[in-house]
Amino acid sequence: MGSSSASLSLAKRQAECNRTVFRVHKGVKAFSFCRKKNLLATGGLDRIVRVWNPYLPGKPTGVLRGHTAPVMYVHVAAEENKVFSVSADNTVKIWDLETHSCCCTVSSKASGIKGELTACLYLPRPRALCVATGTLALFHLKAGSVPEPHLLRSHQEPVVCCRYNPAFRHVVSCCEASVVKVWDLETGRWVSEFIGNAGITCLAFDSSGRRLVTGGRDGGLKIWSYNNGHCLHTLQHDENQNEVCDCTYMEVNRNGCVIAVGWDRRINVYFDIPRDFHHFRKPQPHWQDDLNHGHKEDILCVAQCPPFLLATSSYDGEIIVWNVISGHMYCKLNTPSPMDPGEGREGPDRSVSRLTFLKTRLTKLDSTAASLISNGPRGSVSFWKLFSGSGLIANFTPAREKAQVSGIVVTSGDTVAYLADQHGFIYVYDIQEYGLWGAELQPPNMVTSWRAHVSMVTSLELVEGDSILLSSSLDCTVRLWSKDGAYIGTFGQNRPWDVFTPDSWGHPRVPLEILTDPQSMPTHLVLETDVPAGCSGGRQEQGHTTEEKVLFETENTPNPPSPEGPVVEVEAKADKSRWSAFSHDRLLSARRKPCWKVPELKWPSIYQALQCHELAFVSALGEKPDLSVTGSDLLPVSFHSPEREVELLERKRLSPWSGFLPEC
Repeated sequence: MGSSSASLSLAKRQAECNRTVFRVHKGVKAFSFCRKKNLLATGGLDRIVRVWNPYLPGKPTGVLRGHTAPVMYVHVAAEENKVFSVSADNTVKIWDLETHSCCCTVSSKASGIKGELTACLYLPRPRALCVATGTLALFHLKAGSVPEPHLLRSHQEPVVCCRYNPAFRHVVSCCEASVVKVWDLETGRWVSEFIGNAGITCLAFDSSGRRLVTGGRDGGLKIWSYNNGHCLHTLQHDENQNEVCDCTYMEVNRNGCVIAVGWDRRINVYFDIPRDFHHFRKPQPHWQDDLNHGHKEDILCVAQCPPFLLATSSYDGEIIVWNVISGHMYCKLNTPSPMDPGEGREGPDRSVSRLTFLKTRLTKLDSTAASLISNGPRGSVSFWKLFSGSGLIANFTPAREKAQVSGIVVTSGDTVAYLADQHGFIYVYDIQEYGLWGAELQPPNMVTSWRAHVSMVTSLELVEGDSILLSSSLDCTVRLWSKDGAYIGTFGQNRPWDVFTPDSWGHPRVPLEILTDPQSMPTHLVLETDVPAGCSGGRQEQGHTTEEKVLFETENTPNPPSPEGPVVEVEAKADKSRWSAFSHDRLLSARRKPCWKVPELKWPSIYQALQCHELAFVSALGEKPDLSVTGSDLLPVSFHSPEREVELLERKRLSPWSGFLPEC
């Protein structure tokens, strides 16, 4: 009996020696042990993630603060050198093990995860985190490019859209992470920010400018007090959660309404009733023409022209103009789709994602002028007439390399149009008299163009009162430009600007990433041709270019001209063109392989047409000059003997090139 009790006490003491206790205030809800890193991570009710050394339980080696709710899941990913944590409010955070800093935060509003958290699991091979609530969400971990320190950004994520608020002279921008930022237009300073609904895709202001309307990927719209980020109303229909692509706020019969379009292929109208204090609002019944003759594909864009016209465009290139008051279809337009052998049978992408009304031309309902602008396939822009028989007036391609036009805005008088493309270029066209009297075969006159961003321009807005252009892009920047393309600044820069003082603008400087991007190189005929300069190409005759032919015909005249004659001028032009071609070849050497060819000697060159005179060189001993004599000119000193001097003078007298021969 004594031996058994002794053995039990020994086993108990050994168990106490082998046990390590980690004491955490308010307890532990989740933990993760990594054998490879030899560390332990815990999370609990105190909303803190702690990193421990298993052999030092007295004090954690790292304390990760940032959660606003109890931490319910923790995982250490040794391959990524990261710690994943999920809190009770469905917020996901990723921490760096070396710096103990938060690398990424995904809120429940941005991800759309709703319901009570039940389980989480990290999958190392696909690098994904599974979060189970009422639904199952999968977060893929993608290594993003580290931003260069000298590049300035307005957002940390690509900017989806931006709008100007004339009531407060503010600029509101939103990125893919649903972070809404408010900026001061006159100085570029940051004012405030808040997190909107899940996956914001579009922005609009009400008629007073005091409320902001946002549409998201969850199919809903929200009305915010954008000054403090408080959500006032939620607009949601009962059908499937189809993404909202575009929205606008319109006054109809003195009543405000929000019009939204998207993947449900219907026009959703929400009345904005001032005294309606219900948080959730439902859309009005769909128009009968919309149900019977509406779009057959996803609607990508909506544009309004008060008091009653509304235009929508879809993925299949169809444009429909509606009467908002009656709900009837006014006309239907089909975007032209020229076939390209390289596109296949289905042809190019026919989607129309941008529409703009020319409102001054719509005052006369019987006008035959173009009154609607839209983008189209392969970078084209179309002008449409809506009255006296709707149809196409003009179609042209402004963008380089047929890049899709991603932004269209016109001045209040419909005199100038600003077009932006997917490569970040902005083109300015004079359209004051374009398309007024029928079809146009040529594009309008281009006023100017410049590179505004290094990626696709997502929003383009004109501030008429100050003649300022606002642009946002997927390169995470929101920028301000003058109407002529002078760079004012990027929102978020350290040095503020004053829009009324051009000396405070960034002009004539441009952003560094634009200056160094290869696509910013100016267009040139030699740079755009497939045959490099210096190779045989173009219109030729007998293996020579036209310019060389002129040179050879001049050289074959019966009487060779003098050196001062036209042959020297033609040779100078030829040399200049060859040097220019050589310079362009050096620029193209990184892209194309020059096809150098040895020229055939069929014609004598101009140097062979000159008379050559041999110069005899006879070395002779001469006396060294006396350098002690001050003021003497050393250049005319001769080193020849007297007999050699007489011989040179005689040769000079007899030579017809005596004025050009040097003294030997």
